[in-house]
Amino acid sequence: MTDLLPYIAIGFVAQLVDGALGMAYGVIASSLLLSLGLPPALASATVHAAECFTTGASAASHHAFGNVDRALFRRLLLPGVLGAALGAWLLSRLDGEALKPWVAGYLLLLGALIVLRALRAAAPARPIRRLQPLGFFGGLLDATGGGGWGAFVSSPLLARGNGLRFTVGTVNAVEFFVTLTASAVFLLTLGLSHWKAVAGLALGGLLAAPLGAWLVRHARPRPMLALVGLVVIGLSARTLGKHFGLI
Repeated sequence: MTDLLPYIAIGFVAQLVDGALGMAYGVIASSLLLSLGLPPALASATVHAAECFTTGASAASHHAFGNVDRALFRRLLLPGVLGAALGAWLLSRLDGEALKPWVAGYLLLLGALIVLRALRAAAPARPIRRLQPLGFFGGLLDATGGGGWGAFVSSPLLARGNGLRFTVGTVNAVEFFVTLTASAVFLLTLGLSHWKAVAGLALGGLLAAPLGAWLVRHARPRPMLALVGLVVIGLSARTLGKHFGLI
């Protein structure tokens, strides 16, 4: 049990952030596993195995708190699942690290837009009409990068003025099916080891999921939007810094 405690703590914090802000579970957990020396494909497979439990609990919690927009859910579901299947298959054969700086640069700009929107007076939402590409590439990049579904999908929705509560709740609900698909492909292509890490991350995430869903329902939208933007900027800057050898 002592060996599991660090993984439980990381899973709890990662899921609390993910449940409240709609992003960062995979990024936080994958960063830890990569720092321990796991290759990208194995780190992503381990995180997605744990996320099968945490995202399921998160989806159920958001549904219970009424945070899910059914129309948005349906439009993101199938493209996200297809993207995750392709991404997991590609990562088992290719180096997903090459995609990270490009995604990080895109997210850095979106993070800045979110912060600016939080600082400005409220403006009418400008809905994204074609959500299928967003869902597909979100699933693809999540599987190849070990995380990033929430940041990639939530960021443009929030930047366009969509409400925080339903954006976060819906994106988290779809993430369960995206994660389940990626995990199934990883299991078929790579198998699965590191069960200690999987168990600890899953247990910590299960404990935090209801708290994150409650937090996004009751938090003030503009401060939370600013925090979302800062999280995206910080994670993206860290990824770019590591890629170019600055940190």
